[in-house]
Amino acid sequence: MLSNIVADFRIIFDRDPAARNWLEVLFCYPGLQALLFYRVAHWLHVLGLPFVPRFISHLARWFTGIEIHPGATIGTGVFIDHGMGVVIGETAIVGDYSLIYQGVTLGGTGKESGKRHPTLGENVVVGAGAKVLGNLLIGNNVRIGAGSVVLRDVPSDCTVVGIPGRIVYRSGVRVDPLEHGRLPDAEADMIRTLVDRIEQLEEQVRVLQGSNGVSLESQSVSSVSWSSWDRSAMQEEVLEAPSYSSKHSSCALKDRAIEEFLDGSGI
Repeated sequence: MLSNIVADFRIIFDRDPAARNWLEVLFCYPGLQALLFYRVAHWLHVLGLPFVPRFISHLARWFTGIEIHPGATIGTGVFIDHGMGVVIGETAIVGDYSLIYQGVTLGGTGKESGKRHPTLGENVVVGAGAKVLGNLLIGNNVRIGAGSVVLRDVPSDCTVVGIPGRIVYRSGVRVDPLEHGRLPDAEADMIRTLVDRIEQLEEQVRVLQGSNGVSLESQSVSSVSWSSWDRSAMQEEVLEAPSYSSKHSSCALKDRAIEEFLDGSGI
């Protein structure tokens, strides 16, 4: 237990550029204080002592605003930055050197018994306000964006954002825990994809109308007499059109991106 406390203290100087001296860290960092309370409460919980571990946890919540159940398992060198509103459930497991920001919930769903809280791997970064709910497995070196809600397992070396959380980045490179703000906007990317797809479809409509002597400027699509078109000839012309064939593979890629977004990008 003493070695874990020392590691919890030292990691703050590595993770927080505002940490200037040991006195300030010891008395002004609620995340460290909450972990100190937790280490004692967890030790008593493992011994099977009733009431006292939960009471210590309750006191820690009152003093720090951070609620950690004594039954949770927290590894070495974990840093809870600011920490107000953090909730870590009874069966949650937090890997070594993970970084947790304020407002994070590692919670359960329903009233099931047994393992019902998430398991975080090593070097995981959970952004402010993120919720990880249920008996999930979050791999090593995962970044969870601020405000995200994660409801499915996440493999290692991924970045997850959104509600529900979606994987937007995969890599075999270890992430920098302080770069949690550099996250892509999955919804904005998808809107751009849809706009591109609409433009491509409009271009295809122009090709079809041009092949039948119809101008977008002179006649709206709704006024076109579709029954007068030769459908088989139209299909042959579209397939032979170079502008369409050059974009066909691009459209397929766009469609695949849309499908991946809608089904959760593999989470």
